[in-house]
Amino acid sequence: MPLQNRVTPTGEIIATPHRGLFTGNRGIIHDPATKTLLNKRWSTPAWITCLCEFRGWRRPVMARRSWTELFFLDEATAFAAGHRPCFFCRREDAKRFRAAWEQGNGVSNVSAKAMDAVLHRERLDRGNKRLHELPMPLAQLPDGAMVQQGEESFLVTQGRALLWSLAGYVRAERELVNPMLLTPPSTLRAFTAGYRPLLHPTVLN
Repeated sequence: MPLQNRVTPTGEIIATPHRGLFTGNRGIIHDPATKTLLNKRWSTPAWITCLCEFRGWRRPVMARRSWTELFFLDEATAFAAGHRPCFFCRREDAKRFRAAWEQGNGVSNVSAKAMDAVLHRERLDRGNKRLHELPMPLAQLPDGAMVQQGEESFLVTQGRALLWSLAGYVRAERELVNPMLLTPPSTLRAFTAGYRPLLHPTVLN
């Protein structure tokens, strides 16, 4: 039976047998004795996205009282949920993201802690996922942005919207009307400044 450790673009953590391209964490939010989540969904404002393979290290998932292993379809999904690249296992990606975040948000010499504080405000609304108004028409959003309409999440790439699913992306069957932005605005501005998240290969279908 699959563990409850897969993150959706809205930040919800669900159980599914589907695999993802990235792992990551929000601190310790599970009970290793039962391998189930606690009531809380984060224990730190540092929500990071990590590599699934690094230096050949292997971790038994949810087996000890260490950080709780979470998984994402791709990097765009992780960003939409409010995560950022890890400065340990993804140092070069994290440095590129920080540089784009600084440029896009008009700041300099920002620390990971300072970025986390901004992201924490932007991703949550009284414990729930915070949605934002689109700052520009959907077709003009940078590649990798994600939006929400009703109960469905969509990836924007090359000016078109693709429906997100646990297995990947499919073409949207209808035009979106007044969708809301899932990707935190500060992250979106990093995309506008040139950072491009790694997307699941189904975007090419």
